[in-house]
Amino acid sequence: MKIAETGVRRESGYLYYLDKQGDVSRVVMARGGGRHARTRPEKVARAGVKREDGFLYFIDKSGDVCRTKMARRGGGGTRKARRAPGRRTTRKTSARAKKTTRRGATARRRAARTTRRRG
Repeated sequence: MKIAETGVRRESGYLYYLDKQGDVSRVVMARGGGRHARTRPEKVARAGVKREDGFLYFIDKSGDVCRTKMARRGGGGTRKARRAPGRRTTRKTSARAKKTTRRGATARRRAARTTRRRG
């Protein structure tokens, strides 16, 4: 969705973005190896866009300010998560099971190797 028509002409090697004041700014891209001199961003066009939460603002190919709804993880959330039928919520663990979970990964591997040799 187009918010403001600025018609900014893009030059290669620059990153164009909407700054905190709602105007279009650009900064030199850091590409390749080595250190680059830190350059200050320069304002390219005044747009005066007021941002809203939940939207992503960008400069499109024609140089105008656009926005799109942000994609959020999880998708939906209206349906309840279903649990498999017949499964208990709490499990009782034996003393032996607790002991094996407390042991480290290397100790478990070592124990597995010795049992394989015996039997």
